[in-house]
Amino acid sequence: MATLVSVAGALTANDRRILLAVNTGASSLSFVGSSFIVLCYVLFKELRKFSFKLVFYLALSDMLCSFFNIVGDPSKGFFCYAQSYSTHFFCVASFLWTTTIAFTLHRTVVRHKTDVEDLEAMFHLYVWGTSLVVTVIRSFGNDHRHFGSWCSSQMGRTGKAVHFITFYMPLWGAILYNGFTYFQVIRMLNNATRMAVGISDRNYVSDTRDNMKAVSRWGYYPLILIGSFAFGTINRIHDFIEPDHKIFWLSFLDVGTAALMGLFNSIAYGLNSSVRRAVWERLNMFLPERLWRWLPNNLKYRNQQQESELVSLKIEDER
Repeated sequence: MATLVSVAGALTANDRRILLAVNTGASSLSFVGSSFIVLCYVLFKELRKFSFKLVFYLALSDMLCSFFNIVGDPSKGFFCYAQSYSTHFFCVASFLWTTTIAFTLHRTVVRHKTDVEDLEAMFHLYVWGTSLVVTVIRSFGNDHRHFGSWCSSQMGRTGKAVHFITFYMPLWGAILYNGFTYFQVIRMLNNATRMAVGISDRNYVSDTRDNMKAVSRWGYYPLILIGSFAFGTINRIHDFIEPDHKIFWLSFLDVGTAALMGLFNSIAYGLNSSVRRAVWERLNMFLPERLWRWLPNNLKYRNQQQESELVSLKIEDER
């Protein structure tokens, strides 16, 4: 598995069973969360706009990455390779889709372009093409072995270096790009707010502050990747330096946080106001009125004002 490469090799059988249970449990949560976002996109037509389409592709990648993390592989040979490389492919695709979302936001807000929908084919070529290339390169130096039902990869120093180059270098490149992009967007909106205050344009100030409220959340999204893979990066570096000395607690955090990436993404990117509104509108149609009255007022989302999302940042509205 992409996030579990070299974790299990020098650990005891009991430690490996614990890590397998942590991986299965965390990956199951990610699978449920990302599957929910995919299902919402399929069922609710009002969500099928370009901004949420990118979130759908992200959730789909997370769902498949989590699925292959869960299934493991008790057999030997081809299926072991297929399971390991499939996980690597879809995990890389997941964090690459976050860069397309950041690019779309930057191009729309900072550069005031309205042609992002025309770039969808390029996004697919970039994400799936890059994921395929790094997955193929990763095969060099790998020796797939089994630890019970856990299919993993054991590598020498060359293989570990290749894995670091094909997974963690693109990952941290995505983190830096997302962070820089969101910083530029937030800085531009801050400047626009100050300018609007200076000319006493109340309507523009209100609109800009609404956008800032939405984008301020997006500024935290690079932290999802950092939180998911910081321990994994440290563990890979430690494993490269001291390959015969495994630290169980570091491996535990590595496996657990990486497997939760899909859940974090589904909450941060997917559970926006548009999704919550669509879900509660359907629930309102089918829940009995007596049951609806017992729900807390803050959950009755149908009368709440919709938050600013990417759509409000003129992706669809200016077309």
